[in-house]
Amino acid sequence: MKRIFFIVAFAAAACTAAAQNYMVVNSEKVYKSIDAYNKAIAELDKLAETYQTQVDAKFTEVEALYNNYMNQRNSLSAVTREAREKAILEREQEANDYQQSIFGPEGTLMKKRVEMIQPIQKKVFDAIARYASENGFDLVLDATNNPTLLYNAPALDRT
Repeated sequence: MKRIFFIVAFAAAACTAAAQNYMVVNSEKVYKSIDAYNKAIAELDKLAETYQTQVDAKFTEVEALYNNYMNQRNSLSAVTREAREKAILEREQEANDYQQSIFGPEGTLMKKRVEMIQPIQKKVFDAIARYASENGFDLVLDATNNPTLLYNAPALDRT
């Protein structure tokens, strides 16, 4: 049943696409040809490397605390062991929180990426839309790894 649905959907899409004038763009090649984009990516990579060093240092500290605790564990009282375990777990949680604050979806690195890349993306998308409308293209598809609709003519919208 699923196969039939996909075949019908594909056939309908093919018939619809055949009726429109469309073009395909490889946005990856476009971005790689823009110096500002390449500089931004290099800067973001360098920043990520710096942040990763800081995160690694925090986790190395946690590991050192744990190893030290394991070496002394037998000679510590139960209360001291519990306090040390709690301190190690707190440090590990701090390290995880720090890592998330840097590399998470709402983290510092993602915010910096949006700040640096979004203006370039907007220029590229605006240029594609302008080119498509000036040359009579109704649809523009992206041919990179994740095919995406980059532009569609407002006249096609039947919402």
